[in-house]
Amino acid sequence: MTNLLLETMSASVDWSRAQFALTAIYHWLFVPLTLGLAVIMGIVETCYYRTRKAFWKDAARFWQRLFGVNFAMGVATGIILEFEFGTNWSNYSWFVGDIFGAPLAIEGIVAFFMESTFVAVMFFGWKKVSPGFHLASTWLTGLGATISAWWILVANAWMQYPIGQTFNPDTMRFEMTSFADVALSPVAVDKFCHTVTSAWIIGAVFTVGVGCWYLLRNREQKLALESIKIGSIVGLVASLLAAFTGDNSAYQVSQKQPMKLAAMEALYNGGNSQSLAAVAWVNPFKQADYANEAEPPLRIGIPKMLSFLATHDFDGYVPGVNDILKGYTSNTGEKVLSVKEKMELGKKAMATLKEYRELMKSTSGKYQDANKIAALKKDLQATMPYYGYGFVESPDDIVPFIPLNFWCFRIMVGMGCLFILFFLLTLHLCYRSKNFEKFPWLHRFAILLIPLAYIASESGWVVAELGRQPWTIQDMLPTWAAISNIQSGSVAITFFIFLALFTTMLIVEINILCKQIKRGPEHSEEALSTASN
Repeated sequence: MTNLLLETMSASVDWSRAQFALTAIYHWLFVPLTLGLAVIMGIVETCYYRTRKAFWKDAARFWQRLFGVNFAMGVATGIILEFEFGTNWSNYSWFVGDIFGAPLAIEGIVAFFMESTFVAVMFFGWKKVSPGFHLASTWLTGLGATISAWWILVANAWMQYPIGQTFNPDTMRFEMTSFADVALSPVAVDKFCHTVTSAWIIGAVFTVGVGCWYLLRNREQKLALESIKIGSIVGLVASLLAAFTGDNSAYQVSQKQPMKLAAMEALYNGGNSQSLAAVAWVNPFKQADYANEAEPPLRIGIPKMLSFLATHDFDGYVPGVNDILKGYTSNTGEKVLSVKEKMELGKKAMATLKEYRELMKSTSGKYQDANKIAALKKDLQATMPYYGYGFVESPDDIVPFIPLNFWCFRIMVGMGCLFILFFLLTLHLCYRSKNFEKFPWLHRFAILLIPLAYIASESGWVVAELGRQPWTIQDMLPTWAAISNIQSGSVAITFFIFLALFTTMLIVEINILCKQIKRGPEHSEEALSTASN
């Protein structure tokens, strides 16, 4: 009976994780293009505001039309994503809802309200408001989307690095003690900067790809060339910023989530002066044998680079998977406990909490032993940071799936380097060559980069989320303790419903976008008059 119960719970966890991953992956197909096109359309309309040329107005309306199609799809998937916290992860919502819910509430009340208000002015206010007010509305629409991303990423960053909270044993909930710590944690700042700049890359790649498609079809050549120039400049700046913020993010991961870094690098046994793996053979379909392998076969590394990225010291110490499992001494001289020691402290925290709750229940309304209660609270405060480890059955349970993290990280970084080279080449040819349209191979490659940009972006999120496994909240709550009391069959059915729904939405969006691109910009009477003259 017990084994059957455990199997049922495991199935519920697996299906709930799969459903949430499905929703998040589809949602992130729409969000980055929204953030990226917001910058593009803002720049294009700024050109119109400064020049008052009808061409720029038509170009701005064209990019805003594509933005609007994508924006609507992103809203629909985002709403479903937030509901899943209550339906599939109710224990998580109860445990930390007072903290996690705050940034999401601000996002809905402030950022999304601002975004949805100004988007209406942007689409319908061309002849109703002044050019300056309309330009401000366009930028504020993009700013609202970016602020919305900020609060969502603050919530996500808190899951990676819980800070600014304390546990209340009377309510059995974590409660916020510092909103500033939650909203401005270094992980949140770096995650926001890296995520938003990566979204700008997708917007830039999309813009350049659309422009190159027009050149291949010998259509809308002025729109194509100007869009390619703007997209390439935005893309180059965003790619360089993404590389810089990615470096900062890697440092934060090394300090706050060393197991994630070890999985990203397939680093089984750490040490000083660690090299960064350039290539290595990590079987993508099988968990690494980290207990018996010194390192992956065929590994070629950049000397000392991992130590520098992780510690800002070429000779710094970086722990591997086995070091984290067995315990190690950090660069600051702090002794980091082994996982087994953390598991013991976690079980002690559970026992102390149970004793406290029973004591408070038995003495309710009667004389309470204040000294005993104070002692239990003190013990609970000391062991609560390891509470999540009390749910862990084996140290190996906290090791994420190394191959997926290793390869997704390399896809993300490799594509980032490719984008920098691509935008540099495109800008060089745009400004140095008088016949940029005579490079069809580059135009085709630009179109091919659009899906590759999405793959790179999704790979980054895979590393961010699966690298944290098994934790829903780092060190505080594993997935199997965060799940709702829900039948796995119910989640499986909704998984396939969502799969069909989201796939249909994606097909519809791609179809509409392609039709709008084939249709091209709507030329105003002023533009047609200028062209005829």
